[in-house]
Amino acid sequence: MIRIRPVFRLGGMDVTLRPAVRADIEWLVDLRADVLRVDLERLGRFDEHRVRERMRAGFRPEWTRIIVVAGTDAGCITTRPDGATRWIEHFYLPVSVQGRGIGSTVLRSVISQPHDGPTRLNVLQGSAARRLYERHGFTLDSEDDVDVWLTLRAEA
Repeated sequence: MIRIRPVFRLGGMDVTLRPAVRADIEWLVDLRADVLRVDLERLGRFDEHRVRERMRAGFRPEWTRIIVVAGTDAGCITTRPDGATRWIEHFYLPVSVQGRGIGSTVLRSVISQPHDGPTRLNVLQGSAARRLYERHGFTLDSEDDVDVWLTLRAEA
């Protein structure tokens, strides 16, 4: 049995993280497609098959945590090591639970874990998620017509 520790309580609702398992992949590909659809369509880049296959190809359960909201699997976040860099990837919460502080709390939990190097991520151009990351200290590294790369430098 996997023991789940609460990340926080919000309005009487428990939010926890649990380790991902291989069987999570099918609902996660649907979640990714749903969460990214609006931004990808706005950028003229939505491809139903490709958005799902990129999640399947990038899914590593050992680096992924499932965000459990009020006892129900709701989202995910992946932290992938790459040398001295920690990458945050596949951080998805459905619209139905956004705007409640869950994303901020999960992000704070991840970036508070000891790490000597930078933490990096990318978001789609125009994504509201960029404001979340910038509120938590991430700064612009580079951008193109589709992606924005942000970095949080390790504290000295």
